[in-house]
Amino acid sequence: MTVVGAAIAAAFALQGCAPTGYNAADYGNAAEPAAENVAATAGATADPAATADPVAEADPNATEGPGDPNAAPELSAEESTDSLTGTKVARMGKVVVNDEGFVLYRFDKDGNNPAKSNCVGDCAETWPPALTDDGKPTLKGVDSKLVGTVARADGTKQLTLKGWPLYTYVGDKKPGAWKGQNVNGTWFVIQPDGAKNLTCLPKVSKPVAPPKDDSAGDSGAGSGGDSDAGSDYSY
Repeated sequence: MTVVGAAIAAAFALQGCAPTGYNAADYGNAAEPAAENVAATAGATADPAATADPVAEADPNATEGPGDPNAAPELSAEESTDSLTGTKVARMGKVVVNDEGFVLYRFDKDGNNPAKSNCVGDCAETWPPALTDDGKPTLKGVDSKLVGTVARADGTKQLTLKGWPLYTYVGDKKPGAWKGQNVNGTWFVIQPDGAKNLTCLPKVSKPVAPPKDDSAGDSGAGSGGDSDAGSDYSY
């Protein structure tokens, strides 16, 4: 009975923490909420001490980084992130979404002082960077003083929040989803103040494989396809 009770409790904890329409396998069949009653308090946030960053303001050098800004290719409408909106989603609370409503993330292996993106190659296929032409997205619920850009190695500009480069996640199939939370223990939903949102913290999971490159056939990088099955990629 004890084992059964524990399993039921774990199932309820997962449902209260994971995004709507979650796949239990994505979260290791358990979850570790960082706050109690998360499902009942959608706007709850984690302990400020746990989410605060050491730098209180945006780094003045946040626009500096690798690559040549003058060589940045012009982005298509689909590639450009035109707005950043601070809002709330069920079970997670405070988030930032792009113009299509997809939740944005930050990566622990990046830098924010100065800003630097270390997600390239297959990583950038799985975690598409929030790119910009002019670094001036429409803002709502986000302080303009915290928004900047960083030059990526390919010359494109990526939006930053409090110095942290911003990304979406291909594992999120619809606006408002946040299956990228705690992937590899290094990816986290970002709050409007640039801090990690730890309100809901599923167990560490693996990232989905990069989208399949049809031109590469069925072998090589990205051959795993856009699947929900966890991959062994390290990013």
